[in-house]
Amino acid sequence: MGYKAEKIVPYASSGASKSEQVELMFDEIAGKYDFLNHSLSLGIDKSWRKKGILALKDLAPETILDIATGTGDLAIEAYRLLKPGKILGIDLSEKMTAIGREKVIKAGLTGIIGFDKQDCADLQLENNSFDAATVAFGVRNFEKLDQSLQEILRVLKPGGKLMILELTSPEFFPVKQAYQLYSKLIPLVGNRISNNNAAYRYLPSSIEAFPQGREMTAILEKNGFENVDYKRFTLGICTMYTGIKC
Repeated sequence: MGYKAEKIVPYASSGASKSEQVELMFDEIAGKYDFLNHSLSLGIDKSWRKKGILALKDLAPETILDIATGTGDLAIEAYRLLKPGKILGIDLSEKMTAIGREKVIKAGLTGIIGFDKQDCADLQLENNSFDAATVAFGVRNFEKLDQSLQEILRVLKPGGKLMILELTSPEFFPVKQAYQLYSKLIPLVGNRISNNNAAYRYLPSSIEAFPQGREMTAILEKNGFENVDYKRFTLGICTMYTGIKC
């Protein structure tokens, strides 16, 4: 049957798969992505990434898989805070990771942070090969959510931890109402800066459709993760989910 979020796509009239559409969308907005990402969140996304990464601190991971890595912001911050020996960032969009590679070179982390084009529903990685996996603001773009989570579980080592950050819809007055108004402005601002109205119409609709809170923790448990928990940030605008491979 699948999830409602799997059917939300950037280009409704396209016959392409969701993964293909997401790849195209991010290729098209790659050059403006960082500016828009930080601007639309008023810079708060940086603090969310930091909190997510610090949720892995007790694990002291030596190897991290950063899924939907985009332009590599979380991967670079993960190295700064945790100092792992290896971080692999994977993404469908090669134009996004090209920008990430430039950032990594500038940061002097070429030997530590690498990038690869991969679909998380079919990871070309060995079993039990990473201490931790992260997904920052990308899990709602998965075409096959269950299969992707099972693949992440497969490549985590026993005791390994998954940390997901995802945008969510606030539940309570007055933040809920303010967020609904803000969501109507996102496509207007995004289109004005990136000239890609579809991408920024897709953003609020994909957030609204994605499983949230306990519904999402139940999905993680169904797909084999244990000790699953979630924590809301900034009055519910962002949620962090964590789970362990036992």
